Amino acid sequence: MRIKRFWALLPLVAVLGACDDFGVKAGQGELKWIIEGEVLKTRSPAEIPDTNDFILKVSNADGKVLYEGSYGDSPESLLVDAGSYTVAIQSIEFTTPGFSRPLYGDEQVVVVKAGASVTVRLNCVLQNAGIQLRIAPDFLTSFPDGVLYLKAGDTKLMYAYAEKRIAYFKPGPVSLLLNNEGKDETLLSRTLDARTILTLNLSAPAGGTASSSTITVAVDTTKVWNQESYTIGGSGGGTSSGNSGNQDDDGKGAETENAYTVSQASSHIGENDVWVYGYIVGGDLSTAGLTVKTSKITKNTHLAIAARSSVTSKSSCVSVELPKGAIRDALNLVDHPDLIGSRIYLQGNIVASYFGTTGLKGVSDYVLK
Repeated sequence: MRIKRFWALLPLVAVLGACDDFGVKAGQGELKWIIEGEVLKTRSPAEIPDTNDFILKVSNADGKVLYEGSYGDSPESLLVDAGSYTVAIQSIEFTTPGFSRPLYGDEQVVVVKAGASVTVRLNCVLQNAGIQLRIAPDFLTSFPDGVLYLKAGDTKLMYAYAEKRIAYFKPGPVSLLLNNEGKDETLLSRTLDARTILTLNLSAPAGGTASSSTITVAVDTTKVWNQESYTIGGSGGGTSSGNSGNQDDDGKGAETENAYTVSQASSHIGENDVWVYGYIVGGDLSTAGLTVKTSKITKNTHLAIAARSSVTSKSSCVSVELPKGAIRDALNLVDHPDLIGSRIYLQGNIVASYFGTTGLKGVSDYVLK
């Protein structure tokens, strides 16, 4: 996992008030964290777990763990002694190659000064690399009893002909092997970089005529997608050419790709027909005081979204007006209390204040993840 060191505050969100206001002891500061990385904006969301389930670890300079658990259950902030702290997050535990196991994460070291509040903005990007095989019918005809393996170090992962998933590995050399009639043959080897997904198109034309391999590169919001054709019996060298484009696995991926986070929304007040995303955390904001009501909601006209499902402070939320009609019918928490904790993308107009916090009105579309 890459480590980024910030010896300055990231950023200095606010100067804490008097100790009595925050219950802060002399020499203490406030440490906050939020995911604001590309992982939430990926156009290939099928393999990405809910960020609520990401594994978060906060520790001090002596290695003492202050919090370790799911991001969704983490507190909004910790009061800590002045000093340096490591905030690390990862989507899964990844030790051996496996299918559909992308590892997203980030790690940052920050300094908290006495009387100050620091927000760590975690930019979760793909840490491992993947390979996907696309096997042509002529390959199956030529090698009906063959078995394909992907090998990294001493580990071999069998890749069935019908397999459609991406196989993930730690960055480094990976080889494609064909076992045919009891013998292993290395078809090719590639060195994979982090954030790279390599798609190999395998074919074996009759007669084994030579064919050059082509490489097409397409850039995704979180991954570099490399596509390469490999012909059994081909020249193995050949020429290559490249172009760039975007993967779009979600019907609304292009629309939601540049959605604002909850914390970014307050910097874009006045913008209309924009997307904002977060987790539904509650409602009844007119009677909730400083916190969001999270159960037994009585009003169907609005809801609140936040950066993670554990947030209850109204000031950390965006309040969302639900217009009368299909959107209100589908999203109101009176009829659908099970939506609390769900990740949602909403299109609307950002306003300075709605129920005392940044708001989203005129909602015209939504995507539940």
